[in-house]
Amino acid sequence: MKKNKKMSLLFLFSILLITLFGCGQSSLAKVDILTRIEETPKIFWGVKNDTRLFGLTNIETRKVEGFDIDIALAITEEILGPEGEALFVEVTSKTRIPLIKNGNIDAIIATMTISEERLKQVDFSDVYFDAGQSLLVKKGSPIKGVEDLDETTTVLAVKGSTSAINIRKFAPEAKILELENYAEAFTALQSGQGDAMTTDSAILLGMVEENPNYQLAGEIFTDEPYGIAINKGQEPFLAAVNEALTTIKENGTYQAIYDKWFPNVNE
Repeated sequence: MKKNKKMSLLFLFSILLITLFGCGQSSLAKVDILTRIEETPKIFWGVKNDTRLFGLTNIETRKVEGFDIDIALAITEEILGPEGEALFVEVTSKTRIPLIKNGNIDAIIATMTISEERLKQVDFSDVYFDAGQSLLVKKGSPIKGVEDLDETTTVLAVKGSTSAINIRKFAPEAKILELENYAEAFTALQSGQGDAMTTDSAILLGMVEENPNYQLAGEIFTDEPYGIAINKGQEPFLAAVNEALTTIKENGTYQAIYDKWFPNVNE
Protein backbone atom coordinates (compact mmCIF):
# COMPACT_ATOMS: atom_id res chain seq x y z
CA MET A 1 0.00 0.00 0.00
CA LYS A 2 2.77 2.41 0.94
CA LYS A 3 4.63 1.48 -2.23
CA ASN A 4 1.58 2.30 -4.35
CA LYS A 5 1.11 5.59 -2.53
CA LYS A 6 4.75 6.52 -3.14
CA MET A 7 4.43 5.70 -6.84
CA SER A 8 1.27 7.83 -7.08
CA LEU A 9 3.04 10.77 -5.49
CA LEU A 10 5.98 10.40 -7.87
CA PHE A 11 3.60 10.27 -10.81
CA LEU A 12 1.81 13.44 -9.69
CA PHE A 13 5.14 15.18 -9.14
CA SER A 14 6.27 14.23 -12.64
CA ILE A 15 3.05 15.61 -14.14
CA LEU A 16 3.59 18.85 -12.21
CA LEU A 17 7.14 19.22 -13.56
CA ILE A 18 6.02 18.57 -17.12
CA THR A 19 3.23 21.11 -16.75
CA LEU A 20 5.56 23.74 -15.33
CA PHE A 21 8.17 23.09 -18.02
CA GLY A 22 5.54 23.26 -20.73
CA CYS A 23 4.23 26.56 -19.38
CA GLY A 24 7.78 27.88 -19.28
CA GLN A 25 8.39 26.96 -22.89
CA SER A 26 5.06 28.48 -23.89
CA SER A 27 5.95 31.68 -22.04
CA LEU A 28 9.29 31.86 -23.82
CA ALA A 29 7.55 31.57 -27.17
CA LYS A 30 5.17 34.44 -26.28
CA VAL A 31 7.85 36.89 -25.12
CA ASP A 32 8.20 39.89 -27.44
CA ILE A 33 11.63 39.27 -28.94
CA LEU A 34 12.39 42.86 -29.92
CA THR A 35 11.66 44.10 -26.39
CA ARG A 36 13.80 41.33 -24.88
CA ILE A 37 16.83 41.88 -27.11
CA GLU A 38 16.74 45.62 -26.48
CA GLU A 39 17.10 44.83 -22.78
CA THR A 40 19.51 41.92 -23.25
CA PRO A 41 21.35 42.45 -26.57
CA LYS A 42 21.52 38.84 -27.76
CA ILE A 43 19.82 37.14 -30.70
CA PHE A 44 19.63 33.35 -30.81
CA TRP A 45 19.93 32.13 -34.39
CA GLY A 46 19.11 28.61 -35.56
CA VAL A 47 21.73 27.61 -38.16
CA LYS A 48 22.93 24.55 -40.04
CA ASN A 49 26.32 23.16 -38.99
CA ASP A 50 26.80 20.75 -41.90
CA THR A 51 26.06 22.73 -45.06
CA ARG A 52 29.15 23.88 -46.96
CA LEU A 53 29.26 27.62 -47.73
CA PHE A 54 26.14 28.39 -45.67
CA GLY A 55 26.78 26.93 -42.21
CA LEU A 56 29.59 24.49 -41.55
CA THR A 57 31.59 23.81 -38.39
CA ASN A 58 35.28 24.59 -38.75
CA ILE A 59 36.99 21.53 -37.24
CA GLU A 60 39.99 23.63 -36.15
CA THR A 61 38.20 26.52 -34.45
CA ARG A 62 35.01 24.56 -33.57
CA LYS A 63 33.03 27.58 -34.76
CA VAL A 64 30.32 27.50 -37.39
CA GLU A 65 31.12 29.52 -40.50
CA GLY A 66 29.36 30.41 -43.72
CA PHE A 67 27.16 32.82 -45.65
CA ASP A 68 24.17 32.37 -43.31
CA ILE A 69 26.40 32.99 -40.30
CA ASP A 70 27.85 36.23 -41.67
CA ILE A 71 24.41 37.51 -42.69
CA ALA A 72 23.13 36.78 -39.17
CA LEU A 73 26.11 38.63 -37.66
CA ALA A 74 25.52 41.64 -39.92
CA ILE A 75 21.79 41.77 -39.11
CA THR A 76 22.50 41.44 -35.38
CA GLU A 77 24.87 44.40 -35.52
CA GLU A 78 22.36 46.50 -37.47
CA ILE A 79 19.61 45.83 -34.94
CA LEU A 80 21.62 45.91 -31.70
CA GLY A 81 24.76 47.85 -32.56
CA PRO A 82 28.35 46.69 -32.00
CA GLU A 83 27.54 45.54 -28.47
CA GLY A 84 24.97 43.05 -29.76
CA GLU A 85 25.77 39.34 -29.71
CA ALA A 86 24.70 36.66 -32.18
CA LEU A 87 24.46 33.22 -30.57
CA PHE A 88 24.21 30.18 -32.83
CA VAL A 89 22.16 27.07 -32.12
CA GLU A 90 22.48 24.03 -34.39
CA VAL A 91 19.28 23.04 -36.17
CA THR A 92 18.29 20.45 -38.73
CA SER A 93 15.43 20.46 -41.21
CA LYS A 94 13.46 18.39 -38.70
CA THR A 95 14.17 20.42 -35.54
CA ARG A 96 14.25 24.02 -36.71
CA ILE A 97 10.50 24.80 -36.65
CA PRO A 98 9.84 23.05 -33.29
CA LEU A 99 12.75 24.97 -31.75
CA ILE A 100 11.44 28.32 -32.91
CA LYS A 101 7.86 27.50 -31.92
CA ASN A 102 9.07 26.64 -28.40
CA GLY A 103 11.04 29.87 -28.09
CA ASN A 104 14.45 28.17 -27.94
CA ILE A 105 15.68 30.34 -30.83
CA ASP A 106 14.66 33.75 -32.12
CA ALA A 107 15.15 33.23 -35.85
CA ILE A 108 16.16 30.55 -38.35
CA ILE A 109 18.69 31.30 -41.04
CA ALA A 110 19.44 27.85 -42.45
CA THR A 111 18.96 27.58 -46.23
CA MET A 112 15.21 27.52 -45.60
CA THR A 113 13.01 27.91 -48.66
CA ILE A 114 9.94 30.10 -48.28
CA SER A 115 6.88 27.96 -49.01
CA GLU A 116 3.13 28.19 -48.53
CA GLU A 117 3.18 25.18 -46.23
CA ARG A 118 5.83 26.68 -43.95
CA LEU A 119 4.05 30.04 -43.91
CA LYS A 120 1.25 28.34 -42.02
CA GLN A 121 3.65 27.83 -39.09
CA VAL A 122 6.14 30.72 -39.24
CA ASP A 123 6.63 34.10 -40.85
CA PHE A 124 9.49 34.80 -43.23
CA SER A 125 11.69 37.80 -43.84
CA ASP A 126 12.26 39.20 -47.29
CA VAL A 127 14.30 36.90 -49.51
CA TYR A 128 17.98 36.92 -48.57
CA PHE A 129 19.24 34.35 -51.09
CA ASP A 130 17.77 33.30 -54.43
CA ALA A 131 18.30 29.58 -54.68
CA GLY A 132 16.90 27.16 -57.21
CA GLN A 133 17.83 24.27 -59.42
CA SER A 134 20.87 24.71 -61.63
CA LEU A 135 23.45 22.79 -63.67
CA LEU A 136 27.05 21.93 -62.85
CA VAL A 137 29.47 21.41 -65.73
CA LYS A 138 33.20 21.24 -66.31
CA LYS A 139 34.78 24.55 -67.27
CA GLY A 140 34.88 24.86 -71.05
CA SER A 141 31.70 22.84 -71.52
CA PRO A 142 29.49 23.87 -74.46
CA ILE A 143 26.51 23.69 -72.11
CA LYS A 144 25.73 27.25 -71.02
CA GLY A 145 22.28 26.63 -69.59
CA VAL A 146 19.30 24.29 -69.45
CA GLU A 147 18.33 25.33 -72.99
CA ASP A 148 21.46 23.57 -74.31
CA LEU A 149 20.35 20.16 -73.08
CA ASP A 150 19.10 17.93 -75.91
CA GLU A 151 19.06 14.30 -77.05
CA THR A 152 22.85 14.26 -77.26
CA THR A 153 23.40 15.19 -73.61
CA THR A 154 23.17 13.14 -70.41
CA VAL A 155 22.19 14.82 -67.17
CA LEU A 156 23.11 13.32 -63.80
CA ALA A 157 20.64 13.55 -60.93
CA VAL A 158 19.85 11.83 -57.63
CA LYS A 159 17.24 9.06 -57.57
CA GLY A 160 13.80 10.09 -56.44
CA SER A 161 14.65 13.79 -56.29
CA THR A 162 12.55 16.65 -57.58
CA SER A 163 15.61 17.61 -59.63
CA ALA A 164 15.08 14.61 -61.90
CA ILE A 165 11.40 15.47 -62.26
CA ASN A 166 12.17 19.11 -63.08
CA ILE A 167 14.84 18.29 -65.67
CA ARG A 168 12.34 16.13 -67.54
CA LYS A 169 10.08 19.18 -67.70
CA PHE A 170 12.72 21.71 -68.74
CA ALA A 171 14.78 19.44 -71.02
CA PRO A 172 12.46 16.60 -72.13
CA GLU A 173 14.84 15.34 -74.83
CA ALA A 174 17.89 14.98 -72.59
CA LYS A 175 18.95 11.59 -71.25
CA ILE A 176 18.86 11.29 -67.46
CA LEU A 177 21.09 9.06 -65.36
CA GLU A 178 20.00 8.85 -61.74
CA LEU A 179 22.50 7.98 -58.99
CA GLU A 180 22.06 7.15 -55.32
CA ASN A 181 23.49 10.37 -53.87
CA TYR A 182 25.32 13.63 -54.67
CA ALA A 183 28.77 12.12 -54.22
CA GLU A 184 28.06 9.37 -56.76
CA ALA A 185 26.54 11.86 -59.19
CA PHE A 186 29.57 14.14 -59.02
CA THR A 187 31.96 11.20 -59.42
CA ALA A 188 29.99 10.18 -62.52
CA LEU A 189 30.34 13.72 -63.88
CA GLN A 190 34.08 13.64 -63.30
CA SER A 191 34.41 10.29 -65.08
CA GLY A 192 32.49 11.48 -68.13
CA GLN A 193 29.32 9.44 -67.60
CA GLY A 194 27.30 12.60 -67.95
CA ASP A 195 27.59 16.08 -69.44
CA ALA A 196 26.00 17.98 -66.55
CA MET A 197 24.81 17.41 -63.00
CA THR A 198 21.66 19.02 -61.63
CA THR A 199 20.36 19.80 -58.15
CA ASP A 200 19.83 22.83 -55.89
CA SER A 201 22.24 25.64 -56.74
CA ALA A 202 23.38 25.94 -53.10
CA ILE A 203 24.60 22.33 -53.12
CA LEU A 204 26.33 22.79 -56.45
CA LEU A 205 28.08 25.95 -55.23
CA GLY A 206 29.62 23.90 -52.42
CA MET A 207 31.00 21.51 -55.04
CA VAL A 208 32.41 24.41 -57.04
CA GLU A 209 34.30 25.60 -53.96
CA GLU A 210 36.00 22.23 -53.60
CA ASN A 211 36.44 21.64 -57.33
CA PRO A 212 37.42 24.87 -59.14
CA ASN A 213 37.53 23.13 -62.53
CA TYR A 214 33.72 23.05 -62.44
CA GLN A 215 31.17 25.85 -62.64
CA LEU A 216 27.45 26.55 -62.72
CA ALA A 217 25.95 26.81 -66.21
CA GLY A 218 23.38 29.52 -66.82
CA GLU A 219 20.66 30.79 -64.54
CA ILE A 220 18.62 28.82 -62.02
CA PHE A 221 15.48 27.42 -63.63
CA THR A 222 13.32 26.77 -60.58
CA ASP A 223 12.49 29.19 -57.80
CA GLU A 224 13.57 28.40 -54.23
CA PRO A 225 13.96 31.68 -52.34
CA TYR A 226 15.58 31.45 -48.91
CA GLY A 227 14.10 33.48 -46.07
CA ILE A 228 14.75 34.03 -42.37
CA ALA A 229 12.02 32.29 -40.38
CA ILE A 230 10.53 34.00 -37.32
CA ASN A 231 7.73 32.79 -35.08
CA LYS A 232 4.18 33.98 -35.61
CA GLY A 233 3.22 36.95 -33.47
CA GLN A 234 6.68 38.59 -33.61
CA GLU A 235 5.88 41.33 -36.13
CA PRO A 236 8.09 44.05 -34.52
CA PHE A 237 11.12 41.73 -34.61
CA LEU A 238 10.30 40.65 -38.17
CA ALA A 239 10.14 44.31 -39.22
CA ALA A 240 13.50 44.99 -37.56
CA VAL A 241 15.09 42.03 -39.38
CA ASN A 242 13.70 43.18 -42.73
CA GLU A 243 14.91 46.73 -42.12
CA ALA A 244 18.39 45.44 -41.24
CA LEU A 245 18.43 43.19 -44.31
CA THR A 246 17.52 46.14 -46.53
CA THR A 247 20.26 48.24 -44.95
CA ILE A 248 23.05 45.69 -45.48
CA LYS A 249 21.96 45.25 -49.09
CA GLU A 250 22.07 49.00 -49.67
CA ASN A 251 25.37 49.73 -47.90
CA GLY A 252 27.38 46.99 -49.63
CA THR A 253 27.72 44.65 -46.66
CA TYR A 254 25.55 41.96 -48.26
CA GLN A 255 27.53 42.03 -51.51
CA ALA A 256 30.83 41.79 -49.64
CA ILE A 257 29.57 38.71 -47.76
CA TYR A 258 28.26 37.18 -50.99
CA ASP A 259 31.57 37.72 -52.78
CA LYS A 260 33.43 36.22 -49.83
CA TRP A 261 31.54 32.93 -49.99
CA PHE A 262 30.70 32.70 -53.71
CA PRO A 263 33.69 34.18 -55.56
CA ASN A 264 33.48 31.69 -58.45
CA VAL A 265 29.87 32.28 -59.40
CA ASN A 266 29.37 33.21 -63.07
CA GLU A 267 33.11 33.24 -63.84
